[in-house]
This record gives sequence, structure tokens and C-alpha cells, in this order.
Amino acid sequence: MFGFSTYEYDDDGFRTCGVTSLRIHESAEDMVKLYGLTAIVALLVGGIFAIFVALTRWELVGLLSPSDFYRYLSVHAWYLLIFWMVFMEIAILYVGGSFVLGRRLALQWLSKVAYAVMVVGALVITYGTWTQEVPNQAPLLTSYAPLPSPASFYLGVDLFLLGALVAAVPFLATVWREKREHPSKTLPLVTFGAFVTSIVAAEAIVGGLITYVPTLFWRIGWIAHIDAAWYRQMYWIIGHGSQQINLLAMITVWYFMTHVVGGAEVASEKVSRFAFVLYLFFINMGAAHHLMSDPAVGLGWRLWNTSYAAYGAVVASMIHAFAIPAGLEAGRRRKGKGGGLFGWLWSAPWKDPGFSATILSIILFGFLGGITGVMMGQMQLNMTWHNTLAVPGHFHATVATGTTLAFMGLGYYVIRLVFGREWVGGVLATVQPYIYGGAMGIVALMMMYLGVLFGVPRRHPTVMNIPGTEFSFEPAAPFFAVFGVTAVLAILGGALFVAIAVGSLLVGGEFTGDARIAALRAAADGGERGARTSSEPRSDGGEQADTPHHQSMRGTFVFTLVFLATFVVLWALNWLLLSQVWQVGP
Repeated sequence: MFGFSTYEYDDDGFRTCGVTSLRIHESAEDMVKLYGLTAIVALLVGGIFAIFVALTRWELVGLLSPSDFYRYLSVHAWYLLIFWMVFMEIAILYVGGSFVLGRRLALQWLSKVAYAVMVVGALVITYGTWTQEVPNQAPLLTSYAPLPSPASFYLGVDLFLLGALVAAVPFLATVWREKREHPSKTLPLVTFGAFVTSIVAAEAIVGGLITYVPTLFWRIGWIAHIDAAWYRQMYWIIGHGSQQINLLAMITVWYFMTHVVGGAEVASEKVSRFAFVLYLFFINMGAAHHLMSDPAVGLGWRLWNTSYAAYGAVVASMIHAFAIPAGLEAGRRRKGKGGGLFGWLWSAPWKDPGFSATILSIILFGFLGGITGVMMGQMQLNMTWHNTLAVPGHFHATVATGTTLAFMGLGYYVIRLVFGREWVGGVLATVQPYIYGGAMGIVALMMMYLGVLFGVPRRHPTVMNIPGTEFSFEPAAPFFAVFGVTAVLAILGGALFVAIAVGSLLVGGEFTGDARIAALRAAADGGERGARTSSEPRSDGGEQADTPHHQSMRGTFVFTLVFLATFVVLWALNWLLLSQVWQVGP
């Protein structure tokens, strides 16, 4: 598809990947190309609008008027938080399903239909947002009723969600055919993670359709009234659920990429699978933190969702946070890739943008997004975060930093292993993840700092001097300056990824294998020592000693202690800040 690929297929439409040894069918590869390229286009569009949003919130520049700001912010949010993410996630489902299982993509025609519906929906959303006029309001991401947005916007959302739901069906059909033919065979961990992702996605998308179809009927006059409290409750099934899809897809990519590029092995498949199952039951409870100040929900509902139910998802995240780096450490130690406490990490292929993007995603998501997510999801601490700039700071740490970096890392290898093209840019490709990840991490930190410590509101474009009041945010100006400069740098880092991706497809040389594939195999297999799999028995009939379970994971344990200490310090600091907002005690 598109004429970019340099690979050839056998008479049955299959080829064998020289790096991963996966048996890939043309039907799945075509759809991965189609959805993946569309995701990059969405990233480009959303990044362009990010320039206007950042240079407006940085009030030293103040680029847009308030009315234009909301329009640009709406397009920016939908293209980067929804379109870039969801198109890439469909591609990930097909990689985790058809690629990993070595099967044709079932119902490929349905995947094409779903793609067309999604694209039409995205374009209709864009049209409705860009052409909205009073009394219609720019929808932002939440599009809260009873504020009306254009009917075309609601129609576009319904079409996009319907297309995304249908796009998951070929993946599920592929998995079903695999299990029907091999009922006793366990799904590979990556496929299992993609399967859980698809279930969480279906739940979120159905919730979105339940929300937006009646809202469309309300906007065109078929329904006289939409209850605002009902809308808020239902909306966050998709509003936050869409971000939980990102989380599961990202973790699936972490397992895949650390194995392919870094030579990681799964420390315990049972434990990792159990963590995915916990997500299945508890991850969407996280949506409750958006409603902690909502008068329509009771205290019992808030306590359940922000404590007992949320713990299941937090435990799952902690499992993955240890299992993935532990698998990387055990795998590299087993293959002789560095000794000492952190030799396995220092010797890793840090110049490889696929690897560095993946590891930066794990670190930045965990320390910036994961910790803050737990804090703002706690009922008491949420009071200092709610509706401040810290909220978009959090999801810029999770989605714009963690998930986007993971998808960029996967994108680098899709260029090589799916399109068969070598990266262009040389050293620029090497430094791109560091530029983007470092800058976006600071952007997220500044937004959270401005929100929690200064109380800067999350959506208003001008806050330095609030009309009609003596209150001023002038002391926050230096932090807005850091935000503005690093936001521009992050946008340039994202643009560099798009330029490398497009340039590689258009003028990149052929990725044939030879020395490069040999080097990648050496990194993944560790040469002669790593050729034996952990399932092979010892010659004496006993349990094999050279397995991931028998490798030292002390480096990961140290990192875990650092993470725990950071969590405790930030948790205590947030409780201190909360105690200073209102006097506690007599």
C-alpha cells in the first residue's frame, strides 16, 4: 500500500520479518500503514494548532483573542488527544493481533470501511468546530451540555466513535479464529494486552455513543432537554476512558519495544497478565476524579471510586512499573549485556530513537503522569487540582509525553519493519526523543506547578489580571515564560519526528537487513549465550538456571525505591498544600 514498502510477499501474502521473525500478512500490514500514516497526519495538524494555544497561554505573546483561542484549543485537543491516539491504537491492535499471531487480518474489508467512517467523522468534527458561530460554543474536549455546540460536531463525534468501534472488530475476529484453531494455546502477552485494550476501548466508545447520540438529537431539536448532570456522568465514560485506552496501548508497546530493541524478557507472564486483568475491571474508575466537585454525585460514590476501586488500577500500574524494567534488566543480564548495579542500562542502545523514546516514555509517564494521577484521583487532594491548569498538566504528562513518546518509538520501527525504509536525519533522529520528551516534561511540570501552587485556571486564555477583581497572577509570570519557551521547543521536537517519518518514507534508503538486522538481533538475542530460550530444560533434567527468574533485578529494585520515595514526598507535599488552603483543626 502507498508504494512505500520494499518487502515482497509469498504466494499466500506472507513475509517473515528479519528482525522480529514475525510472520506478517499483507492484509494486516496494509492496514497498519493506513492507520499509522493517518495518525501522523493528525499529529501534524494538532501540533500546528498547539503553537497557537501555547503562544496564547503565554501571555507575554498573547497570540489569539479569547473567541479564537477556544476554537484553536478545540481543534488542538481533538487532533492530539483523540485522532492521533485512536488511529495509532487501531494500528497497534493489528500489530498485536495479526502480526504477533502470524495470521491474516480477518475482515480486512471491514477495517477499510471503519477507516473511512473515522476519517469522515474527524473531518466533520473539524468542520463543526471551525465554523461554529454564536449561539454555538467551541466544544473544547468536554463539550459540556447545556452549552450548545454545532450539530455537525455531535454528528462527527458519533461517526468517529462508531468507526473506531467497528475498526476493533477485525482484530477481535483474528483473535477468535486463533483461539478456535488453537483452543489450548495461550495468547502471547502482547496480544493479550491488545485484547484487554480492545475491551476497555469498547466500553469507553459505547459510553461515548450513549452520550453523544442523544446530545445530537437534542441539538437538532428531536429532544427538548439534556440533563446536564446526566451528561457529565455519561461523558466521562469516553472523556476519561479514551485516555485509559491510551494507557493500555502504551503499556503493550512498552512490552513489545523493550523486547525487540532492548532484548527484554518477561519476568513473569502470569503476573503481567494479572495486571492487565486488574485494568479490565478497575481502570475506568479513574474517570471519577473529574467529578469530585460535582454536586450530582454522593459521598459514597466518591469514596468508592477514589479509594477502594481505584486501588485495583493503581496496583496494576505498580506491577507493570516493576515488571517492564525488571524484564529489561533480567533479559540483558542473561545475555551478558552489562554487569554491576546499572551496567545493563548504561549498555543499552540509547542512540536508537525507538529504544530511547520507549524508556523516556516509561520514566516520564511514571514520575510525572502516574504519581500525579494517583494524587489528583484522591478525593481530598483533588480539591487543590480541580479545574486548574494542573489538570491539563497531568494529561500532558500522560498523553502528550508518555503515550506520545511510546507511539513515536513504535513509529520509528514501523518505518523500518513495516515500510522497509531506513531513517533519515542521522543524529537528528537520535536526539529527537530527548528534545521532545525533555521539553514536554518541563511543560507538564510548569502547568502542574501553576495550577496547584498558583491556582491558575485551566481554560481561560488571559489570567494575569482578572477584570473586576484585584487578584493578580503576576507572580506566576516567570513560570509562564518557562512554559512558553519549552512548549515551543516541544512542538519543534514533535515536528522533527513528523519530518523524519515523512522524509524516511519519501527518500529513505531501503532497510534490507544485513548488518543492521544482525546488530538488532544481537541486541535482542545476546548472541550465542542468548540463543537458548528460558523454556529449554537443562541437560541434567533439572530446572534451567539461566532464566529471567534467576537473574539479578537489583537495579530495578533501586529504581523502584527511588520512585516510591518520590511518590511519598510529593504525596506529603500535596497534603501540606491542602492544609494551608483551609485551616485544619481548632
